Amino acid sequence: MALNKSSKVSSRRYQEKQPYRTKVKNLISDTKKAISEGNSEKATEFAKKAVSALDRARQKNALHANNVARKKSRLLQQLNFLSKK
Repeated sequence: MALNKSSKVSSRRYQEKQPYRTKVKNLISDTKKAISEGNSEKATEFAKKAVSALDRARQKNALHANNVARKKSRLLQQLNFLSKK
């Protein structure tokens, strides 16, 4: 099966972006898990890593800027709510 150039490029770019997206997803879920457990120290640590990973994913064009901003905002909102308790 012969692939045209655009589909090869698309496939390659998808493969290049995947690790950034996976890392973001894992760190966000780790942060949410720590928040639900009520462990603010662990949640803060994971949140810092998640924000950094989100910024890196944006820099590498793996995620759209508005998507990154929304994810960061919602994550930090949950973290701040935990801190207020």
